[in-house]
Amino acid sequence: MSNVETAPEEELCGAEPASDQTFELMQGREVQLTPRSGTVVTRTLPNRERRMVGAWCFLDQYGPTYVGQGAGEGAGVGMSIAAHPHTGLQTVSWLVAGEIHHYDSLGNSQLIRPGQLNLMTAGRGIAHAELSPEPHSDILHGAQLWVALPSEHAGVAPHFEHHADLPVMDSPGATVTLLMGSIDGATSAAKTYSPLLGAEIALDADSAVKLPLRKDFEHAILVLSGAVEIGLITLRQGPLLYLGRGREEIRLMAHGPSRALLLGGEPFDEEIVMWWNFVGRDHEEIVQFRQEWESIAGQLDAEQLGAEQLGAGQLGAEQLGAERFGAVGGGYSGGTLPAPPLPTTRLKPRGRTR
Repeated sequence: MSNVETAPEEELCGAEPASDQTFELMQGREVQLTPRSGTVVTRTLPNRERRMVGAWCFLDQYGPTYVGQGAGEGAGVGMSIAAHPHTGLQTVSWLVAGEIHHYDSLGNSQLIRPGQLNLMTAGRGIAHAELSPEPHSDILHGAQLWVALPSEHAGVAPHFEHHADLPVMDSPGATVTLLMGSIDGATSAAKTYSPLLGAEIALDADSAVKLPLRKDFEHAILVLSGAVEIGLITLRQGPLLYLGRGREEIRLMAHGPSRALLLGGEPFDEEIVMWWNFVGRDHEEIVQFRQEWESIAGQLDAEQLGAEQLGAGQLGAEQLGAERFGAVGGGYSGGTLPAPPLPTTRLKPRGRTR
């Protein structure tokens, strides 16, 4: 998934200390991904109050949405995000229901289902597309997250991982699936570039679970379905609950079947500019990324390029931007998303909190 807003705001994150233990309820805003699909997401990161949780810098939740045939505008389309670029980040795709097919400019073609992890490291640059396959399930429900790469890894070679067998920890009435990082003695094989945690907690009705946390991490909870009790707070689907740092454990309780994402990480102490689908360090870098994508976006058509070039990531030095982003391959035959205009003012630094 991508940020497909036509007038994205500049986001500069990091460089200010994380809060100690707290309960900050951060409301999201609704964003429509594309008019064709009709998919609407709730975006809780970056937020008005806080832009990051550890290195987690972007969080969209979508669904549960009916994407079967014959139910109004967008029905039957499902996810439909055309080819677009990324730099300086990792995309993390997690589903509760439905399927999404990932294609990228390294030639990867991968279907993701619930309980599986798609992790794409953009690094110096990559292009990808995400579509609901045909046929697909009637319900689509999931989350898309970004992880900011620290400066020493921001230009790493792009790569893609699919993890269908993640660590799962069972306890009476609860199942914890570890997406990234480590918790309670388990470690995910997913590649991380900074100390990080991502886990899904599934609770049966009238059950509870207690998990150990790293005191040097800041943490947050997002409910995917149902409702969970954390202390005196009952959290439902929608807002993100920021917990600060300094906690040694967390206890979640549910009266009905519920799912939640637990996110955490070392406070990210760098300033990063987020604009559209790019993460960079300053105005000039973002301008360069945009110019390079725009120089090739209109040319990245499967029929024009030919099958031998799809997925190679190299379109010739004469085409500016081709070496950074390349053409989405793996059988993808759709179009591309143009970059929106840059703001009329210079992209300038801001802190990790407003």
